[in-house]
Amino acid sequence: MKIAAISDLHGFLPVIPPCDLLLVGGDICPVSNHSLKAQREFLDGPFRRWLENAPAKQIVGIAGNHDFIFQEEPSRVPPALRWTYLEDEIAEINGLRIWGSPWSVLFGSWAFMEREPALARRWAAIPQDTDILLVHGPPIGYGDRNIINQQCGSPALLETIERVNPKLCIFGHIHEAHGRWTFGESQLANVSHVNERYHPTHEAEIFESE
Repeated sequence: MKIAAISDLHGFLPVIPPCDLLLVGGDICPVSNHSLKAQREFLDGPFRRWLENAPAKQIVGIAGNHDFIFQEEPSRVPPALRWTYLEDEIAEINGLRIWGSPWSVLFGSWAFMEREPALARRWAAIPQDTDILLVHGPPIGYGDRNIINQQCGSPALLETIERVNPKLCIFGHIHEAHGRWTFGESQLANVSHVNERYHPTHEAEIFESE
């Protein structure tokens, strides 16, 4: 199975290669206008068309800290988008159990942010038989260093990865920390599309799964 993964689009909609499964890791909406009206219009227009035209058999996605509409007024999120949206829940897609969550470590006044104890309670709900973790924020120590070299990841998420041992953990959030790592038997990947200046820089990362 060919899996494509990308996060932190911030309004840019890159070309996606043909794949069996596309994972979208949040921060979908443009940074130029965070109003709920603007986010709804973007999701119902350019983003809807991008999903419909993506050469992926299945698409699974989450929100991120810039996607206020999903937290503040989820009823205004356009219906019938061509994806499976996950928010602290699991879906089985092509025989893979995928857990999706938009939350990340608290800073500023953004959406879907909590302090570490609250995050730990959320991660504790992730089932042991999860194959893929699709989360917005990184685990501590992997793809989590910002431009001033601060670690921005969640310690409890790393403990959860060790507990669950997923095949794949996809995240973004820290644009400048794009890359791949191995932790135990798990592949970890920061798949941010934009860089620290919000310029589209990286294409979707490709993974193979049995």
